[in-house]
Amino acid sequence: MNIDIRTISRGPRDFHYTLEPSWWGHEAGDDQILGLAGPLNVHISVSKVGAKYLVDGRLVGRVMIRCDRCLEPYQHDIDEAFSFFLTVTPSLNGQDEIELLEDDMSIELVTDSEIRLDDIVREQIYLSLPMKCLCREDCSGLCPLCGTNLNMQKCECLRETGHPGFSKLKKVKP
Repeated sequence: MNIDIRTISRGPRDFHYTLEPSWWGHEAGDDQILGLAGPLNVHISVSKVGAKYLVDGRLVGRVMIRCDRCLEPYQHDIDEAFSFFLTVTPSLNGQDEIELLEDDMSIELVTDSEIRLDDIVREQIYLSLPMKCLCREDCSGLCPLCGTNLNMQKCECLRETGHPGFSKLKKVKP
């Protein structure tokens, strides 16, 4: 869904819609998010504040993601609010580059007169993920030798305990 920002006046414009699981498309190199696990409810409000546009929103739903330890898919709940400013990129007037000030770093730039809500929603889904995605707190992960999922079965691999640099200390008797 696209919004023409020229149609937004001082009052906020609200957008409520639901995204179905088929909406999520895989991108190259994206193995973390597998898709939506059900409908994703989206509420976005856009209002003009001076020369900028304020975007407030909320996402509520579930996504299927891959556990960082055992690589098994699991469902992760999303209930996130977000807020940021947008501004139209200033014209370059023949320049190749423009200098951004420190205040400009907290503002998203729009290159044309349209806001693509799907891009905003996709970005906010990524930002809502935890730093480490775990299917459960005590996930045992994969065996580093044979690759067995240690949550499902125990492997028979022989593991050395401790760092090999300290192996001589095992022979020291008290």
